Amino acid sequence: MISLRAATIGDLRLLRHWDQQPHVIASDPNDDWNWAMELTRTPDWREQLIAELEGRPIGFVEIIDPAREENHYWGAVSADLRAIDIWIGEATDLGKGYGTQIMGLAIARCFADPSVTAILIDPLVSNIRAHRFYERFGFQFVEHRQFGDDDCCVYRLSRTDWHQTQSP
Repeated sequence: MISLRAATIGDLRLLRHWDQQPHVIASDPNDDWNWAMELTRTPDWREQLIAELEGRPIGFVEIIDPAREENHYWGAVSADLRAIDIWIGEATDLGKGYGTQIMGLAIARCFADPSVTAILIDPLVSNIRAHRFYERFGFQFVEHRQFGDDDCCVYRLSRTDWHQTQSP
C-alpha cells in the first residue's frame, strides 16, 4: 500500500540522492530544488510529500497552488488550479505501477478541495513516456511552453475529465 506524508528536513539526504539519479535528471535537468531551504518552509500554497510503499520512501510529489506560488512559475493563472510534480526516486522502483498509484493519490488530494477545477503538469517535450502516463489519467495537452531552459508540454486535467476516468 502506498501513502503520502509530508516531506521534512529528515528527507534531505534522500531527496539529494534521488536528484542525482539519471532518470530523475532526465525528467528535470535544469531545476535546483534547494532542498535544504525548501524542506524547512511550509507555505500554505504548497505541499511537498514523500510517497511511501509500506513505510519505504519511493517517490516525491509536490502540489502547488500556481496562482499563489511566489515565483509565478506558471504565470498568470486562475485561483482554482493546482499543479503537480512527481517522480519515483530509484530506477528499481520504475515500471511497477507505483507512479500510477502515487499520481492517483495526488490527483484525489487536489480534487478533495471542491474549489479546484483543474490540475496542471509540465513534462518535458522529450519525455514521451510521461505524456502517455498523464494522458491515461485524462490529462489533455494544452500547449508547448518554455519554462526557463526547459521545453515543456503543458497538460491539464479538469475535474470533469477526472470524474469520467473514474467511472466504471
